[in-house]
Amino acid sequence: MSQQGLRQEDMGERRYDLDWVRICAFMLLIVYHVGMYYVTWDWHVKSSRASSAIEPLMMLTSPWRLSLLFLVSGVATGYLLAKQGGSKFLRQRSVRLLVPLFFGVAVIVPPQSYLEVVEKIGYSGSYLEFWGRYISGDHGFCRGSDCLRVPTWNHLWFVAYLWVYTLILYVAVRLFPPLTGWLRRLAEHRFAGPGVLLWPVLFLAIIDAALYGRFPSTHALVGDWYNHASYSAVFLAGFALAGTRAPWIAIERARWIALGLAVLGWASLCTYAGMYGGSAAEPPEGLKLLASLVFGAEQWVAIVAALGFARRHLAYDSAMRRYLTTAVFPVYILHQTVIVVMAHALKPAHLNPGVEAFLLVLVTGSACFLGYEGIRRVPLLRPLFGLSFETGVAGPAKPCPGLMPQDTKPRDMAPRDMTPQDIN
Repeated sequence: MSQQGLRQEDMGERRYDLDWVRICAFMLLIVYHVGMYYVTWDWHVKSSRASSAIEPLMMLTSPWRLSLLFLVSGVATGYLLAKQGGSKFLRQRSVRLLVPLFFGVAVIVPPQSYLEVVEKIGYSGSYLEFWGRYISGDHGFCRGSDCLRVPTWNHLWFVAYLWVYTLILYVAVRLFPPLTGWLRRLAEHRFAGPGVLLWPVLFLAIIDAALYGRFPSTHALVGDWYNHASYSAVFLAGFALAGTRAPWIAIERARWIALGLAVLGWASLCTYAGMYGGSAAEPPEGLKLLASLVFGAEQWVAIVAALGFARRHLAYDSAMRRYLTTAVFPVYILHQTVIVVMAHALKPAHLNPGVEAFLLVLVTGSACFLGYEGIRRVPLLRPLFGLSFETGVAGPAKPCPGLMPQDTKPRDMAPRDMTPQDIN
């Protein structure tokens, strides 16, 4: 099948199932980051009653949640590039990603870093004093040899990585125009049938086993080679899957097998963590290698399960989908700062952890969506949160090439007042 045939036959309908996948994955971030307050893993602020109790639940999505978002972003990039092409694509993608990133680093993220140094090193200066030092790149916020590097992007690292991968892919496609067609044909052939599970699982398992021990996850962009190898791979896989047919059929058919493998992998990782996590005992090298292979495989089988069930049950439009499609990126930008501020504010109340966690989820969700309602009505604020300047009332979805209709934004943004370039 020619590339032109792909564009005309397979890229002319909005993928509502992928809209829902993106929405659900981003909403999981609120619950996950509330959970980070209560587990033993390092985070910006911590509950005084943090424990390992809910860590198995956290591990349920840890291996694959962000990989899934990169894959959906790759699919969206494939549709956008096919529709727009040229410098317009890169210019609009850069505005949609870099403006919110720089604004977030300067304005949204600093409260997280301020409360982190308040809690971890007992910083007593005012927020304005801290913000001045933060913007100037003062690295004097230290606890022993552990120093906070500022400015920082914290949870917005995803936006930075997505822009870098988009830029590299754009350059590659411009330099080698046949690349897109070659990738799609490869995906049609290799990802049809069992190959949709086998080849990505094999690749990601090898990447995890080979790189994670040498290059632990940092989200610092430079030197974060394990994350780059896995995230860029699933992003490229998403780009290759855009406009294909057989792989999506195979994904839907494999959903139950993939779900079973994902549950088995999760149980295995939880058992491993229970035996050796936080323990002075060093696991045998063979077992450590096996755990790495399972973690890498878990990234893909869980993604296939999520995509397969979504394609089967969520391929429909609704007013809720249109609203959440627009809201999800502003909510993502705001959510972690709201969680950190609220968690710190609730500490003096000494609430029951279950009640406190429920309040954190409820208040964070409410505050973020209220924030979105204000943002979407102020033209000057909209670009700072990844929305177009135009405002309007959500309308029915219109079919058009790409993941979103011409007046809808997919990957992270708006209900009606979006354009294809709005996908993140």
